Amino acid sequence: MMTDWSKRKRLEAAIAGEQPDRPPVALWRHWPGDDQNAGSLAAAHLQWQRDYDWDLVKVGPASSFSVTNWGLQDRWVGHIEGTREIIHQPIQQVEDWQKLAVQDPSQGMPAVQLEALRLVGEGLGEETPFIATIFSPLSQMKYMAGNERLVSHMRQYPDLFREALAVITESTIHYVEAAKASGISGIYYAVQHARYPVMSRAEFAAFGRPYDLQILEAASDLWLNVLHVHSTDIMFDLVADYPAQIVNWHDRDTAVSLTEGLAQIQGAASGGVSQWTLHQESPEQTLAEVEDALRQTDGRRLLLSTGCVAMVTTPLRNIRALREAVNQ
Repeated sequence: MMTDWSKRKRLEAAIAGEQPDRPPVALWRHWPGDDQNAGSLAAAHLQWQRDYDWDLVKVGPASSFSVTNWGLQDRWVGHIEGTREIIHQPIQQVEDWQKLAVQDPSQGMPAVQLEALRLVGEGLGEETPFIATIFSPLSQMKYMAGNERLVSHMRQYPDLFREALAVITESTIHYVEAAKASGISGIYYAVQHARYPVMSRAEFAAFGRPYDLQILEAASDLWLNVLHVHSTDIMFDLVADYPAQIVNWHDRDTAVSLTEGLAQIQGAASGGVSQWTLHQESPEQTLAEVEDALRQTDGRRLLLSTGCVAMVTTPLRNIRALREAVNQ
Protein backbone atom coordinates (compact mmCIF):
# COMPACT_ATOMS: atom_id res chain seq x y z
CA MET A 1 0.00 0.00 0.00
CA MET A 2 1.38 3.38 -1.05
CA THR A 3 1.93 5.73 1.88
CA ASP A 4 4.29 8.33 0.42
CA TRP A 5 2.11 10.36 -1.94
CA SER A 6 3.97 12.96 -3.95
CA LYS A 7 1.98 15.59 -5.82
CA ARG A 8 2.83 13.92 -9.11
CA LYS A 9 1.73 10.48 -7.90
CA ARG A 10 -1.50 11.93 -6.57
CA LEU A 11 -2.26 13.61 -9.90
CA GLU A 12 -1.29 10.53 -11.89
CA ALA A 13 -3.59 8.40 -9.76
CA ALA A 14 -6.47 10.80 -10.38
CA ILE A 15 -5.80 10.81 -14.12
CA ALA A 16 -5.68 6.99 -14.18
CA GLY A 17 -8.95 6.66 -12.25
CA GLU A 18 -7.25 5.18 -9.22
CA GLN A 19 -7.96 6.16 -5.62
CA PRO A 20 -5.37 8.67 -4.36
CA ASP A 21 -4.79 9.37 -0.69
CA ARG A 22 -6.96 12.45 -1.21
CA PRO A 23 -8.24 14.33 -4.26
CA PRO A 24 -5.65 16.69 -5.71
CA VAL A 25 -6.59 20.36 -5.42
CA ALA A 26 -5.46 23.60 -7.05
CA LEU A 27 -6.72 27.11 -7.68
CA TRP A 28 -5.35 29.69 -10.08
CA ARG A 29 -5.89 33.38 -10.68
CA HIS A 30 -4.55 36.34 -12.60
CA TRP A 31 -1.82 38.53 -11.14
CA PRO A 32 -2.52 42.04 -12.49
CA GLY A 33 0.46 44.33 -12.68
CA ASP A 34 2.77 41.55 -11.53
CA ASP A 35 2.06 39.81 -14.84
CA GLN A 36 4.04 42.50 -16.68
CA ASN A 37 7.32 41.57 -15.00
CA ALA A 38 8.94 38.13 -14.87
CA GLY A 39 10.36 38.38 -11.37
CA SER A 40 7.17 39.79 -9.88
CA LEU A 41 4.97 37.21 -11.57
CA ALA A 42 7.18 34.35 -10.43
CA ALA A 43 7.27 35.71 -6.87
CA ALA A 44 3.46 35.90 -6.79
CA HIS A 45 3.11 32.26 -7.83
CA LEU A 46 5.74 31.04 -5.40
CA GLN A 47 4.04 32.85 -2.52
CA TRP A 48 0.66 31.45 -3.64
CA GLN A 49 2.16 27.98 -3.42
CA ARG A 50 3.78 28.62 -0.04
CA ASP A 51 0.46 29.85 1.31
CA TYR A 52 -1.72 26.94 0.14
CA ASP A 53 0.46 24.02 -0.99
CA TRP A 54 -1.52 23.24 -4.15
CA ASP A 55 -0.94 19.99 -6.01
CA LEU A 56 0.00 21.92 -9.14
CA VAL A 57 0.76 25.51 -10.04
CA LYS A 58 -0.80 26.99 -13.16
CA VAL A 59 1.33 29.94 -14.17
CA GLY A 60 -1.09 32.70 -15.18
CA PRO A 61 0.15 35.41 -17.56
CA ALA A 62 -1.89 38.34 -18.78
CA SER A 63 -4.35 37.02 -21.36
CA SER A 64 -2.75 39.29 -23.96
CA PHE A 65 0.82 38.07 -23.49
CA SER A 66 1.03 36.21 -26.79
CA VAL A 67 -0.36 38.98 -29.00
CA THR A 68 1.28 42.20 -27.79
CA ASN A 69 4.12 41.63 -30.27
CA TRP A 70 1.47 41.88 -33.00
CA GLY A 71 0.42 45.31 -31.78
CA LEU A 72 -2.26 44.77 -29.14
CA GLN A 73 -2.23 47.34 -26.34
CA ASP A 74 -3.98 46.95 -23.00
CA ARG A 75 -3.94 48.30 -19.45
CA TRP A 76 -4.91 47.35 -15.92
CA VAL A 77 -8.03 49.16 -14.70
CA GLY A 78 -9.18 47.01 -11.77
CA HIS A 79 -11.35 44.16 -13.07
CA ILE A 80 -12.07 41.62 -10.32
CA GLU A 81 -11.00 38.74 -12.58
CA GLY A 82 -7.59 40.36 -12.88
CA THR A 83 -7.90 40.76 -16.65
CA ARG A 84 -6.65 43.79 -18.54
CA GLU A 85 -8.69 46.20 -20.65
CA ILE A 86 -7.78 46.23 -24.35
CA ILE A 87 -7.22 49.77 -25.61
CA HIS A 88 -6.01 48.97 -29.12
CA GLN A 89 -6.78 45.98 -31.32
CA PRO A 90 -4.35 45.60 -34.22
CA ILE A 91 -6.89 43.91 -36.51
CA GLN A 92 -9.31 46.49 -37.90
CA GLN A 93 -9.53 45.52 -41.57
CA VAL A 94 -9.36 42.05 -43.06
CA GLU A 95 -6.03 42.96 -44.69
CA ASP A 96 -4.49 43.37 -41.25
CA TRP A 97 -4.40 39.58 -40.81
CA GLN A 98 -1.86 39.42 -43.62
CA LYS A 99 0.54 41.60 -41.63
CA LEU A 100 1.02 38.92 -38.98
CA ALA A 101 4.42 37.26 -39.06
CA VAL A 102 5.50 34.20 -37.11
CA GLN A 103 6.67 35.34 -33.68
CA ASP A 104 9.99 34.63 -32.00
CA PRO A 105 9.16 33.69 -28.37
CA SER A 106 12.45 35.18 -27.19
CA GLN A 107 11.14 38.68 -27.94
CA GLY A 108 8.70 40.94 -26.10
CA MET A 109 6.09 39.75 -23.63
CA PRO A 110 6.44 36.04 -24.54
CA ALA A 111 10.07 36.30 -23.44
CA VAL A 112 8.97 37.85 -20.14
CA GLN A 113 6.62 34.92 -19.58
CA LEU A 114 9.28 32.37 -20.45
CA GLU A 115 11.55 33.94 -17.86
CA ALA A 116 8.72 33.83 -15.31
CA LEU A 117 8.28 30.11 -16.04
CA ARG A 118 12.00 29.55 -15.54
CA LEU A 119 11.93 31.36 -12.20
CA VAL A 120 8.82 29.48 -11.05
CA GLY A 121 10.43 26.16 -11.92
CA GLU A 122 13.61 27.16 -10.14
CA GLY A 123 11.67 28.21 -7.06
CA LEU A 124 9.37 25.19 -6.88
CA GLY A 125 11.99 22.53 -7.40
CA GLU A 126 11.04 18.93 -8.11
CA GLU A 127 8.15 18.58 -5.67
CA THR A 128 5.43 20.67 -7.33
CA PRO A 129 4.38 20.30 -10.99
CA PHE A 130 3.73 23.55 -12.85
CA ILE A 131 2.07 24.23 -16.17
CA ALA A 132 2.15 27.08 -18.69
CA THR A 133 -0.98 28.86 -19.88
CA ILE A 134 -1.53 28.75 -23.65
CA PHE A 135 -4.42 30.41 -25.46
CA SER A 136 -5.87 28.79 -28.57
CA PRO A 137 -5.31 30.54 -31.91
CA LEU A 138 -8.97 31.62 -32.07
CA SER A 139 -8.66 33.06 -28.56
CA GLN A 140 -5.60 35.05 -29.59
CA MET A 141 -7.49 36.30 -32.64
CA LYS A 142 -10.36 37.39 -30.40
CA TYR A 143 -8.02 39.59 -28.40
CA MET A 144 -6.65 41.16 -31.58
CA ALA A 145 -9.94 41.69 -33.41
CA GLY A 146 -12.91 41.12 -31.08
CA ASN A 147 -15.35 38.26 -31.59
CA GLU A 148 -17.71 40.11 -33.92
CA ARG A 149 -14.96 41.13 -36.35
CA LEU A 150 -13.28 37.73 -36.04
CA VAL A 151 -16.42 35.83 -37.02
CA SER A 152 -17.21 38.27 -39.83
CA HIS A 153 -13.75 37.83 -41.35
CA MET A 154 -13.86 34.07 -40.85
CA ARG A 155 -17.13 33.79 -42.78
CA GLN A 156 -16.32 36.27 -45.56
CA TYR A 157 -12.63 35.48 -46.12
CA PRO A 158 -12.04 31.90 -44.99
CA ASP A 159 -8.84 31.33 -46.96
CA LEU A 160 -7.14 34.46 -45.66
CA PHE A 161 -8.40 33.65 -42.18
CA ARG A 162 -6.83 30.19 -42.36
CA GLU A 163 -3.51 31.76 -43.35
CA ALA A 164 -3.60 33.89 -40.20
CA LEU A 165 -4.56 30.87 -38.12
CA ALA A 166 -1.52 29.03 -39.47
CA VAL A 167 0.82 31.89 -38.51
CA ILE A 168 -0.62 32.08 -34.98
CA THR A 169 -0.51 28.30 -34.58
CA GLU A 170 3.15 28.14 -35.64
CA SER A 171 4.02 30.98 -33.26
CA THR A 172 2.22 29.21 -30.42
CA ILE A 173 4.03 25.95 -31.07
CA HIS A 174 7.36 27.81 -30.96
CA TYR A 175 6.36 29.20 -27.57
CA VAL A 176 5.34 25.77 -26.25
CA GLU A 177 8.67 24.31 -27.33
CA ALA A 178 10.55 27.17 -25.65
CA ALA A 179 8.50 26.77 -22.46
CA LYS A 180 9.55 23.14 -22.13
CA ALA A 181 13.08 24.29 -21.28
CA SER A 182 11.75 25.68 -17.98
CA GLY A 183 10.70 22.22 -16.84
CA ILE A 184 6.92 22.56 -17.23
CA SER A 185 4.89 19.41 -16.66
CA GLY A 186 2.26 20.44 -19.18
CA ILE A 187 0.22 23.27 -20.62
CA TYR A 188 -3.12 24.74 -19.63
CA TYR A 189 -4.76 25.07 -23.04
CA ALA A 190 -7.60 27.60 -23.07
CA VAL A 191 -10.30 27.09 -25.72
CA GLN A 192 -12.84 29.93 -25.79
CA HIS A 193 -14.78 29.35 -29.01
CA ALA A 194 -16.22 25.86 -28.63
CA ARG A 195 -19.50 27.49 -27.63
CA TYR A 196 -22.76 28.77 -28.96
CA PRO A 197 -23.75 31.22 -30.31
CA VAL A 198 -20.26 32.55 -31.11
CA MET A 199 -19.92 30.11 -33.98
CA SER A 200 -21.56 27.01 -35.34
CA ARG A 201 -20.38 23.46 -34.75
CA ALA A 202 -19.19 23.23 -38.36
CA GLU A 203 -17.25 26.49 -38.02
CA PHE A 204 -15.50 25.39 -34.84
CA ALA A 205 -14.74 22.01 -36.42
CA ALA A 206 -13.11 23.81 -39.37
CA PHE A 207 -11.40 26.80 -37.74
CA GLY A 208 -10.83 25.69 -34.16
CA ARG A 209 -10.26 21.99 -33.75
CA PRO A 210 -7.51 21.35 -36.38
CA TYR A 211 -5.29 24.11 -35.00
CA ASP A 212 -5.94 23.13 -31.38
CA LEU A 213 -4.83 19.60 -32.17
CA GLN A 214 -1.59 20.82 -33.75
CA ILE A 215 -0.67 22.67 -30.57
CA LEU A 216 -1.69 19.82 -28.28
CA GLU A 217 0.41 17.50 -30.42
CA ALA A 218 3.40 19.77 -29.75
CA ALA A 219 2.75 19.27 -26.02
CA SER A 220 2.13 15.52 -26.28
CA ASP A 221 5.47 14.64 -24.67
CA LEU A 222 4.33 16.31 -21.43
CA TRP A 223 2.40 14.40 -18.77
CA LEU A 224 0.08 17.05 -17.32
CA ASN A 225 -1.80 18.87 -20.07
CA VAL A 226 -5.03 20.55 -18.97
CA LEU A 227 -7.72 21.53 -21.46
CA HIS A 228 -9.86 24.49 -20.38
CA VAL A 229 -13.25 24.76 -22.13
CA HIS A 230 -14.32 28.31 -21.44
CA SER A 231 -17.75 29.81 -20.77
CA THR A 232 -21.27 28.42 -20.95
CA ASP A 233 -23.26 26.84 -23.84
CA ILE A 234 -20.19 24.83 -24.74
CA MET A 235 -19.76 22.26 -27.51
CA PHE A 236 -18.28 19.83 -25.02
CA ASP A 237 -18.53 16.82 -27.30
CA LEU A 238 -16.40 18.52 -29.97
CA VAL A 239 -13.42 18.82 -27.62
CA ALA A 240 -13.97 15.88 -25.23
CA ASP A 241 -11.54 13.71 -27.20
CA TYR A 242 -8.72 16.29 -27.23
CA PRO A 243 -5.46 14.68 -26.04
CA ALA A 244 -5.23 16.15 -22.53
CA GLN A 245 -4.85 14.40 -19.20
CA ILE A 246 -7.31 16.74 -17.43
CA VAL A 247 -10.31 18.73 -18.69
CA ASN A 248 -11.40 21.88 -16.85
CA TRP A 249 -14.76 23.51 -17.55
CA HIS A 250 -17.46 25.56 -15.82
CA ASP A 251 -19.27 22.48 -14.56
CA ARG A 252 -21.41 24.54 -12.14
CA ASP A 253 -22.45 27.03 -14.82
CA THR A 254 -23.07 24.80 -17.85
CA ALA A 255 -25.33 21.86 -18.65
CA VAL A 256 -22.34 19.48 -18.41
CA SER A 257 -21.93 18.23 -14.84
CA LEU A 258 -18.81 16.52 -13.56
CA THR A 259 -20.56 13.15 -13.90
CA GLU A 260 -21.65 13.86 -17.49
CA GLY A 261 -18.25 15.22 -18.46
CA LEU A 262 -16.35 12.28 -17.02
CA ALA A 263 -18.49 9.95 -19.11
CA GLN A 264 -17.16 11.68 -22.26
CA ILE A 265 -13.48 12.25 -21.49
CA GLN A 266 -10.40 10.21 -20.74
CA GLY A 267 -8.38 11.16 -17.69
CA ALA A 268 -9.62 13.46 -14.96
CA ALA A 269 -11.98 16.42 -14.63
CA SER A 270 -10.97 19.71 -13.07
CA GLY A 271 -13.65 21.71 -11.32
CA GLY A 272 -16.41 21.13 -8.82
CA VAL A 273 -16.73 24.67 -7.47
CA SER A 274 -17.94 27.80 -9.24
CA GLN A 275 -15.49 30.69 -9.06
CA TRP A 276 -18.51 32.85 -8.21
CA THR A 277 -19.47 30.61 -5.31
CA LEU A 278 -15.90 30.85 -4.05
CA HIS A 279 -16.24 34.63 -4.30
CA GLN A 280 -19.13 34.80 -1.82
CA GLU A 281 -18.75 36.37 1.59
CA SER A 282 -18.38 33.11 3.50
CA PRO A 283 -17.33 29.54 2.63
CA GLU A 284 -20.50 27.56 3.41
CA GLN A 285 -21.69 27.23 -0.19
CA THR A 286 -18.17 26.53 -1.42
CA LEU A 287 -17.96 23.60 0.99
CA ALA A 288 -21.36 22.36 -0.14
CA GLU A 289 -20.15 22.32 -3.76
CA VAL A 290 -16.95 20.53 -2.70
CA GLU A 291 -19.02 17.86 -0.95
CA ASP A 292 -21.23 17.44 -4.01
CA ALA A 293 -18.21 17.21 -6.34
CA LEU A 294 -16.69 14.47 -4.19
CA ARG A 295 -20.03 12.67 -4.19
CA GLN A 296 -20.33 12.88 -7.99
CA THR A 297 -16.83 11.51 -8.52
CA ASP A 298 -16.34 9.31 -5.45
CA GLY A 299 -13.07 11.18 -5.06
CA ARG A 300 -11.67 9.68 -8.27
CA ARG A 301 -10.73 11.33 -11.57
CA LEU A 302 -11.03 14.77 -9.96
CA LEU A 303 -8.72 17.73 -9.61
CA LEU A 304 -10.75 19.90 -7.24
CA SER A 305 -10.72 23.47 -8.51
CA THR A 306 -12.97 26.14 -9.95
CA GLY A 307 -14.35 26.28 -13.48
CA CYS A 308 -12.16 29.29 -14.30
CA VAL A 309 -9.86 31.73 -12.53
CA ALA A 310 -10.56 32.73 -8.95
CA MET A 311 -11.36 36.42 -8.63
CA VAL A 312 -8.52 38.53 -7.25
CA THR A 313 -11.00 39.76 -4.60
CA THR A 314 -11.95 36.27 -3.38
CA PRO A 315 -12.05 36.07 0.44
CA LEU A 316 -9.00 34.21 1.69
CA ARG A 317 -10.99 32.19 4.19
CA ASN A 318 -12.94 30.68 1.31
CA ILE A 319 -9.71 29.70 -0.42
CA ARG A 320 -8.40 28.15 2.80
CA ALA A 321 -11.69 26.30 3.31
CA LEU A 322 -11.54 24.76 -0.17
CA ARG A 323 -7.91 23.77 0.29
CA GLU A 324 -8.50 22.22 3.70
CA ALA A 325 -11.64 20.38 2.62
CA VAL A 326 -9.66 17.63 0.87
CA ASN A 327 -7.76 16.90 4.07
CA GLN A 328 -10.89 15.88 5.99
